[in-house]
Amino acid sequence: MEDEKRTGSGSKGGLSGADFAGVGIQFALVIIVFLFAGQWLDNRFGTNGMLTIAGVFIGAGAAFYSMYRRISAAQKRDDEDRKSRR
Repeated sequence: MEDEKRTGSGSKGGLSGADFAGVGIQFALVIIVFLFAGQWLDNRFGTNGMLTIAGVFIGAGAAFYSMYRRISAAQKRDDEDRKSRR
């Protein structure tokens, strides 16, 4: 019973929305961190916003990649759990 609560699987098994509750917040925070890093670099080097734009795109790419890896790993675990139950 305790193991089910820790893994996030419900009574049906499988993935739930709670498994991915923090993905959106993580996505936004990574973009915001890279935005501020780009602004800081722009102020330091005087590049008129180019590094801010680059920071936003790099942050979005990194956030998307992180989200993709997390969802792919969860899907793989779910598929293995379903195969083991058959």
